[in-house]
Amino acid sequence: MKYCRFQLNGSAHYGLVEFVAGSNEEEITRLLLQPPQHSDGDVEGLPSRRMDRIPLAQASLLPPVEPTKIVCVGRNYREHAAELGHEIPQEPLLFFKPPSSLLPPGGIILRPKVSERTDYEGELGVVIARRCHQLTESDDVRPYILGYTCVNDFTARDLQNKDGQWTRAKGFDTFCPVGPVVADGLDPWAGVPVETRVNGEVRQSGNTRDFIFSLDAVIRYISQIMTLEPGDLIATGTPKGVGPVVAGDAVEVSIEGIGQLRNPIANQP
Repeated sequence: MKYCRFQLNGSAHYGLVEFVAGSNEEEITRLLLQPPQHSDGDVEGLPSRRMDRIPLAQASLLPPVEPTKIVCVGRNYREHAAELGHEIPQEPLLFFKPPSSLLPPGGIILRPKVSERTDYEGELGVVIARRCHQLTESDDVRPYILGYTCVNDFTARDLQNKDGQWTRAKGFDTFCPVGPVVADGLDPWAGVPVETRVNGEVRQSGNTRDFIFSLDAVIRYISQIMTLEPGDLIATGTPKGVGPVVAGDAVEVSIEGIGQLRNPIANQP
């Protein structure tokens, strides 16, 4: 099952996304009458109503999540840690991006004037289904997952290196593009390909099979520190191949089963 969040008649709505036979494209087919994060994991049981179908490619999409927090995992691929000259972490390395950094598909990522190098980082995002606190090794994390989405953990790399901590480098407005949909049909344990293109050229090609810390370990670890609320977003780390982008470039993060998250780059006015 897939859902999106979109603008319709001046208001934000959640919509069911389906591949419609005969149209050869995905369409928004029904309005969800309450946010999916209120479903306690059962999105299919949410009340909905019919609507005039809208091709997903023509919809005015919004970020498909409204998290209380965005928790990110740093250096979760060995080859990415190596390309930046960092040691392999012994336990998950966490940082935050603020909800104010969220950007919809197609939204313009703004490079701040104080940074001379900004990098893309394509990632698999995990959306939390229900309150999650102090999970143990015997707890199955799957019931706590509502679905998955594409994330671009955009980063001011020079500020990250300068500051010694990552709040400023990761936290600018527009620095967390997310979307286009949330999908529940993926299996990161079996392996999900994550690909990033810049101006159509492949720059990153990874697979969740190569996580240093599995999704089980990540969710349990975070839940021992803080309570994860329904709708919260976890960015699971980026594969090797990160690099700089400048104004006029466009970044595309693609994940099989979810779709493509595309955002152009511009300089901050």
